[in-house]
Amino acid sequence: MSIGIVQPYLFPYIGYFQLISEVDTFVFYDDVNFITQGWINRNKVLVNGKANYFTIPCKDASQNKFINEVKHAMTDKKRGKLLRKIKFSYSNAPFFDDVFTIVENVLHTESSYIADLAMQSIRQTCSYLNLDTTFKISSEEYRNTDLGKAERLIDICKQEKITTYINPTGGKELYSKAEFQKEGITLQFIEPSLKEYQQFDNDFVPGLSIIDVMMFNSPEKIRNDHLTAYNLV
Repeated sequence: MSIGIVQPYLFPYIGYFQLISEVDTFVFYDDVNFITQGWINRNKVLVNGKANYFTIPCKDASQNKFINEVKHAMTDKKRGKLLRKIKFSYSNAPFFDDVFTIVENVLHTESSYIADLAMQSIRQTCSYLNLDTTFKISSEEYRNTDLGKAERLIDICKQEKITTYINPTGGKELYSKAEFQKEGITLQFIEPSLKEYQQFDNDFVPGLSIIDVMMFNSPEKIRNDHLTAYNLV
C-alpha cells in the first residue's frame, strides 16, 4: 500500500494526477503554510496558443497562514469573467462540454475557502477520469502540526500503516530516503513525463492545467497514455 501527501492545488497539471493514480491513499496536505504565487489558487491554460494564468483571488492570503485558513474572494462577476475566458479559449475543443461543466461546478462550490475549491477541482477531475484513489484531508485526520517536515510525513504514514511514501520529484532536495527507511518506510519520487497531444493547430505547450489535457483528450486516453507516463526513482 502506498500514499501521497501534497498540498491541494487548483486544477493542477497532469503530474499531480499521475501521483494520485499511482498511490492507494492521497492526503490533501491543507494544514501547512499557504504559498503565495504558487499553485494553490492559480494555474495556466491555453489562450491564443500561449500559456496564460488564471487565478482565484484570495482574501488576506499570507505564507503565515495555513492553506485551510485562507478564504477566496470569488464574486459572481469574477467567476463569470473566468468562465468566459475558459469558454473563449476552448469552446471548439473536442471535449469542451463535459470539461466546462466540471469547471463550472467547481467554481460554484459552496465554500468560502480556497482549499475546498482546490480539493473539489481534484476530486471532480478524478471522478471524470474514473480514478478510485482514497482521499483524506490532513487537518481532519492527523493532528500533528507540532512535528517537523519529515517527521509529520513519517507520522502520517505510520498512522495509516502504510510503508511506501511517494513524493513529487521536487522533494529530492528536502527528504532523505535513509531517514524514512530508518522508520520502516520506503520513500520514492515520481518523475512525470509530459506527453504531447494535439492543441488545435498550435505548437504544443506543456505543463498546463489538467483542464487543457481534458479538453483535448478522452478520459480513456488520459488514463492509458498520460497518467502512465512517469518513472518512480
